[in-house]
Amino acid sequence: MEIDGIISAIFIGIIIGVLGRLVVPGRQRIGMLWTIAVGIVAALIGSALASVLGVADTKGVDWIEWLIQIGLAAFGVTALDRARTRR
Repeated sequence: MEIDGIISAIFIGIIIGVLGRLVVPGRQRIGMLWTIAVGIVAALIGSALASVLGVADTKGVDWIEWLIQIGLAAFGVTALDRARTRR
């Protein structure tokens, strides 16, 4: 992955993390930096998963890829919130 791909993954990860956090109902007890980190990881994994499924390179906006990424971010935010709550 080139540097412009990493930078765009960071920016998309911020958006994905915030959207994933908005999807999860209730209050999450994690900070914005954790949300951004979860979003970046979800964006990278979601892109790889969409590529494997063959839905990553379509004409226009890749809605299925975005939904996969947001779903992974919501799962990550929920998992991290529950892990921090148990401590």
